[in-house]
Amino acid sequence: MAKTLGLIHTSHTLIPVFQQLVKDNLPGVNTFNIVDDSLVRNIRERGELTSSISKRVADYVASAEDSGADYILVTCSSIGAAVEAAAENSKVTVLRVDQPMADLAVQSGKRIGVIATLSTTLEPTSDLVKRRATIAGKDIELVAKLCDGAFEALMGGDAAKHDAIVTAALRELSEQVDVILLAQASMARVVEGLAEEDKKVPILASPPNAIQYIASVI
Repeated sequence: MAKTLGLIHTSHTLIPVFQQLVKDNLPGVNTFNIVDDSLVRNIRERGELTSSISKRVADYVASAEDSGADYILVTCSSIGAAVEAAAENSKVTVLRVDQPMADLAVQSGKRIGVIATLSTTLEPTSDLVKRRATIAGKDIELVAKLCDGAFEALMGGDAAKHDAIVTAALRELSEQVDVILLAQASMARVVEGLAEEDKKVPILASPPNAIQYIASVI
């Protein structure tokens, strides 16, 4: 019987991204999507991942399980801590989108860069990398960089400004580290537009790494 992957998103824009990745990497696997774009907005408004937001995430995970998911992927890094908590009470495997990426980064080098356009995403992803390094028994040096103004530009409809800020940050960070993690899936398209000379170190995005990981275990 075909397996079913439930995807929980905080942005509608990620649905087609993951649909294509599933098509390319998980043939024969059924999918469905749950979307609530208020989650990240609420985190920004409240300045942190609150217990009430975490409860909503847990409810979505339970709903996905009840809907027949054999495997659940939550595609937003900002709610990673809530995803890990919800996973403890789920009867099926629940994965936060940035964990496979973090594991790959830990394997790839000692100096690891994390880049984000939101502090509410930068902090949980950085924390995840540190914890995965500890589990792997590896000492790392973490360099976290926030792209000030990029998120606001994107939300204001100025994608070009967002991309320019992220590109400049990637160029700067590539001179300091062995590998770079994109803390937000929305930043991956910026990498696609980078000139080859700007790709001095591996730049990892969470969506393909997460789907490839699921393909290896589902």
